[in-house]
Amino acid sequence: MAEYNYAKLLGRMREKGVTQEEVASKMGRNAATFSRKLNNMGYFTQSEISCLCDFLQIPDNEIGNYFFTK
Repeated sequence: MAEYNYAKLLGRMREKGVTQEEVASKMGRNAATFSRKLNNMGYFTQSEISCLCDFLQIPDNEIGNYFFTK
């Protein structure tokens, strides 16, 4: 399993003032599942990435920086 660095995603969450629990709920997941994905124990689906980008206002041209940085 490839390991991705989600530091930029976590930083964006801090900028927006939202918790992991709030983000997980918005995605329709529980906090434990979201945490596992942030810790490279699972992958984000396309629909989850789309939801996160909408919720956190991540521009389309920045998606790779938030989700696919190794």
